[in-house]
Amino acid sequence: MLTKIPLLRRLDPFILGILITVGIASLVPADGTALTAFTWATKVAVGILFFLYGARLSTQEALHGLRHWRLHVTILAATFVIFPLLGIAARVLVPTILTQPLYLGLLYVCLLPSTVQSSIAFVSIARGNVPGAIVSASFSNILGIFVTPLLVALLMTSEGAGFDASSAIGILVMLLLPFIAGQAVRRWIGPWVKKHGAPLKLVDRGSILLVVYVAFSEGMNEGIWGTLSAGRLLALLAVCAVLLAIVLSVTWFGSKRLGFDRADQITITFCGSKKSLATGLPMATVLFASQPIGLIVLPLMLFHQLQLLVCAWMAGRLARRAAAEETELATSSS
Repeated sequence: MLTKIPLLRRLDPFILGILITVGIASLVPADGTALTAFTWATKVAVGILFFLYGARLSTQEALHGLRHWRLHVTILAATFVIFPLLGIAARVLVPTILTQPLYLGLLYVCLLPSTVQSSIAFVSIARGNVPGAIVSASFSNILGIFVTPLLVALLMTSEGAGFDASSAIGILVMLLLPFIAGQAVRRWIGPWVKKHGAPLKLVDRGSILLVVYVAFSEGMNEGIWGTLSAGRLLALLAVCAVLLAIVLSVTWFGSKRLGFDRADQITITFCGSKKSLATGLPMATVLFASQPIGLIVLPLMLFHQLQLLVCAWMAGRLARRAAAEETELATSSS
């Protein structure tokens, strides 16, 4: 019993919160009006998140984020070059490990843009380059609305692939406008937001938990968890884990070799390794309108939950390391 206590104490409360949220969504998934309400709550949380980021960051920092072109190119290369190449290479797993529909779903994951809110939230928690993350993640998501359908048509031979251009407007309205509003009122509330980090941390993590609950609720409502055997599901999970491990390793060590500092290294790793469930699910209904999308989006849902768990652990560890280094520096200088 005594040996279990240290393990419980070392368990990241955020990871525990994600696991509990997954359990709740699996047992009591939201549907109908409740799902609509949670979806809107997620949108509101994301809007508040970007408003607080705008209020906290100076205009000079935000402009510096725009000028950091090497950072943005590196993240986009990870998202739209490295990932698709890995997806193409994964074809060798068919049919011994993956069925053809599951492989198509995995390839679809590799063609999607990065997440926005969770990428930036993890960068913030890990003390990375938040202005750069905001620019890169937002641009990746907007670019993905146009690039992903083209990649799907090219690599998945999907006929009639298209996209809803209003989604691009939605991204601008939900993400960039709150950020600009926060910038506009920063001179009045910026010092308070910087001094009281708890509200920002609460929105960071709360928005991710809402995304997890809504995503798993939608999956339960689709009934996709009952379409596969346990063995095939575990094999798919293992493939997703290997894919994530490869990309995390390439972005972390590759960015270091390219000469980026620690803050940019964190940003490249978290933004370059993510795939957007929020973009991928609605886009799948358009790109694969004539096909049942349950098996196609299953790899996306597994990869999405896996990336949240792994990156939550990584962000917490990096934050603790940064805090320890600051404490050590303060102690040595006093």
